[in-house]
Amino acid sequence: MRILHVSDCYLPRLGGIEVQVADLVRAQREAGHTVEVVTATPGEQLPGVHRVVANLPFDLPVHPRGTAHLLRIMRSGRFDVVHVHTGAVSPFAWMGVRAAVRSGLPVVATVHSMWDPVTRGVYRALQAAFEWRRWGLVLTAVSEAAARPIRAVAGPRVPVQVVSNGLDVTAWRPEPGSVRHSSERHSSVRDAGDGPVDDVVHVVAVGRLAPRKQPLRLLKLLETVRTRVPKDIAMRATIVGDGPARGRMERYLRARRMGWVSLPGRYSREQIKDLLAVADVFVAPAPRESFGLAALEARAAGVPVVARAQSGVADFVRPGKEGLLGRTFDDLVASVARLARDSALRQSIAEHNRETEPVRCSWPAVLEGFAHCYELARS
Repeated sequence: MRILHVSDCYLPRLGGIEVQVADLVRAQREAGHTVEVVTATPGEQLPGVHRVVANLPFDLPVHPRGTAHLLRIMRSGRFDVVHVHTGAVSPFAWMGVRAAVRSGLPVVATVHSMWDPVTRGVYRALQAAFEWRRWGLVLTAVSEAAARPIRAVAGPRVPVQVVSNGLDVTAWRPEPGSVRHSSERHSSVRDAGDGPVDDVVHVVAVGRLAPRKQPLRLLKLLETVRTRVPKDIAMRATIVGDGPARGRMERYLRARRMGWVSLPGRYSREQIKDLLAVADVFVAPAPRESFGLAALEARAAGVPVVARAQSGVADFVRPGKEGLLGRTFDDLVASVARLARDSALRQSIAEHNRETEPVRCSWPAVLEGFAHCYELARS
């Protein structure tokens, strides 16, 4: 099959959508498909990647004449299907949808984000102006939580399928002997101001340090958890990532004297894998997380996950099985504190995660899901 992916953002940018689309392209090529990409992101030339780039401030991933460029590429490529990747509102991606419709090509559009009330209002207005529900689209969402608001806007005439983000599950499985108990890993660590230490619990979070991810609320969560865990259980936390909120987070940690929390910056995948091998709890506190790829990586590595019940993480984390879920800030605090206090619960969840693969998120399952969507669009 000849597949054309259209995405505002792509490599060399590194973000959730960019990495996921690049991994999907790789997996489809390895499965024998002919795959090309059109993006508005500037960068080096890559095989099969068309860059439609305008000289705009801040390298904004959009092009004022994007539809014309996309039409030319689509009409010359003899593609079987166009697969568009969009965030909340992605102008270039929707130019791709419109160009595919005008070219008479089947279209699948994957929404990688949550549609909040403002976004839903935007798409209702676009329906009134352009009647996009009549274009013959097949929409996909990355989780049931993300699919619900899309279905509310799309209505019964537009199929909305759920196809998980993909992960090479076996690559994240810890190597034999690489996972050790907290007390073995950190027996020499002392929590600031505490007395003798019987155990050390390592809490990890990974993600972009952007306001919408609520990173300062994560620090408040950790601070509150520390007050609910006995002093003979030391804690440390590592928050991996970078972004505009980093400066405020550093000031918060200094003001609160939270020296047990570190912000090491961005990590490579290998560094994250090594970190997860020595983690006890993974926290994904954002309430509007459409999927939670970092949480899936932690779950695949065997780490108990604490996340919001209303987020996409709930698709692969069941309470008491792969981790703990909560609907409120206080619920998350209670869940992290419970895992910090209960080493037996941590161990049982970790063993379950290491022994049970998240099959729905494996690449064979994801490729099968998109193949179904492509056939649905073509029919």
